[in-house]
Amino acid sequence: MRKTYIDNIRWITVVLVVIYHVIYMFNSVETFGVIGAFAEIQYQDVYLYIVYPWFMLLLFVISGMSTRFYLDNHSDKEFLKNRTRKLLVPSTIGLFVFWWIMGYYNMAISGAFESMSAVPKPILFIIMVVSGTGPLWYIQLLWVFSLLLFFVRKIEKNKLYVICENANVPILIGLMLVIWGAAQILNTPIVSVYRFGIYGAGFLFGYFIFSHDKVMGKLEKWWLVFLLATLVIGIKFVITFWGTPYAEHEVLDTFLCNLYAWIATLAILSFMKKWGSFDNSFSKFMNRKSWGLYLFHYLPLAVCAWYLHIYTTLPVIVTYLCVGVAAFAGALVLYEIISRIPILKWCVCGIRGAK
Repeated sequence: MRKTYIDNIRWITVVLVVIYHVIYMFNSVETFGVIGAFAEIQYQDVYLYIVYPWFMLLLFVISGMSTRFYLDNHSDKEFLKNRTRKLLVPSTIGLFVFWWIMGYYNMAISGAFESMSAVPKPILFIIMVVSGTGPLWYIQLLWVFSLLLFFVRKIEKNKLYVICENANVPILIGLMLVIWGAAQILNTPIVSVYRFGIYGAGFLFGYFIFSHDKVMGKLEKWWLVFLLATLVIGIKFVITFWGTPYAEHEVLDTFLCNLYAWIATLAILSFMKKWGSFDNSFSKFMNRKSWGLYLFHYLPLAVCAWYLHIYTTLPVIVTYLCVGVAAFAGALVLYEIISRIPILKWCVCGIRGAK
């Protein structure tokens, strides 16, 4: 059972992710693994603070919702098989087949090769493979949560799902305390993107709670309140942490950060439930290509940014435009090519081959 507003949230959020990575490549705060800043203070970096706390949490919530819709018409066995092919294969086998290329450029950008001249080539290749994970961390976590859900369903046998249909708006707001608590646990050191606690909670909330039409019907009536609250809390968050590495756990674990993340998630869900069920040729195109756009955008982005950095001194705005065009256009071109090559479309894109 597809819902247009969910599809629109997905592709719009992926677009926000691509824009985020374009600005992130030249940001002045998180300096590891990026080209670096054009100036000491860059006001365009405010975009990073605005979207980072909530956009991946939102993706996990709608992934949980979509999982429920998928399971309405498929068996648990079909679900696990589908998720393994689409999520686990590209983020494991695909790393060795294709994504190590992204690892090469990630290492070049971070200057890693300068200290690895004596490393044996096979070991260096393994390091490139690991470095090529990039945005694939999202689908790695999503597979873990899907596997967890597979066993949870065996235990709860739809009883918890039925109970969650009665959730009201105060309960939905109160879930922020669970989000805040989950943000304190199961976080990997150094690599801050692997936040099993908060993203797992978001995924399960999407599956058990927000997949109910009854719950979303209650939520959409409060869209304006949530948008205004997001604006106020978001401004407070940006002012509080401006100039601080926003992706460090010291920031991500704070009450303010998680309050902002959750209220923003509720705001977008409620707003899009009310106004986001539009359907036109562009939205249909973006919905079809959002998977490829997410998978492939960072490689052409990194390649373009690296060579512009090495060989040119273009104005700042021109650099951003070139890298942005490379990210969007390059992703679509790569997806169109690789999704048509039988073996590669399975191991790199997770697309099932023709029977």
